[in-house]
Amino acid sequence: MENKTRLVPPLVLLTLLAGCAGLPRDQVQTELPDDCPKLSAVSLVEEQNRFGPKTDTHTLACARIVLRNSQDPAALSTSLASRLSLLLAEREMDQMQREKLAAEGVGFAEAALQQGGRGDGAVHYYLAANLGLSVREHMTQAIVNLGRLEEEMKQAVALSPDIDGGGPLRLLGMLYLKAPAWPNGIGDLDKALELVEKAAKEHPGHPLNHLFYAQALWADGDEANLTQIKAEFAQAEKLLDEGDWGYNTKPWKNELAEFAQEFQQAD
Repeated sequence: MENKTRLVPPLVLLTLLAGCAGLPRDQVQTELPDDCPKLSAVSLVEEQNRFGPKTDTHTLACARIVLRNSQDPAALSTSLASRLSLLLAEREMDQMQREKLAAEGVGFAEAALQQGGRGDGAVHYYLAANLGLSVREHMTQAIVNLGRLEEEMKQAVALSPDIDGGGPLRLLGMLYLKAPAWPNGIGDLDKALELVEKAAKEHPGHPLNHLFYAQALWADGDEANLTQIKAEFAQAEKLLDEGDWGYNTKPWKNELAEFAQEFQQAD
């Protein structure tokens, strides 16, 4: 029997969030503003690598709406719409709007899985990243979704560990670092250290890999790690100062400053 890809209509996207407890289901803006450039789902997918932290917010928003309203199976099967949602959510200051964007990013990724994207590590990666962001401020929802977060991140690590500068490695590593430990959760410091160390060594050009490795070493509580912690932090700071990280620069600097304060107070 012929294996046909099932097309999921855009208006049904958010109903796919049923498996992710507690996510908002009301939609973000769906009408394309008049001042948006002429875009098509096909052209967006063909040029998807040009969208990132340096892309202005208006362009990202226009592209997201085009993809949201698309019926193109090829466009819906990619991680692009989920990635655009994450980029917008990460720079959104309003918590409610941020969580809506991230929740819709989960919906886009769920649709991509339904369209045949299960073998694409990027789909799993951006699903997990959006899910984590959408429940970050809600402890109960975060705990309920721990299993799904781990599952999607492990899929991303298995399929595409190198995307986003080792993003799947550092994301799964930080989940193990921040989650409650057994028997209440999946937290595991040894796993966290292994993953973020691998991210820092295999993708040394990404500042968060070094910051997260420093944080995991600090959580280990071994004074023998102090020299390495300082070195990793200094490398993260250097890479952030010397590189062009677009809209990510400010929040990442805030993360460095928070860890520096914690480290210096204890030191």
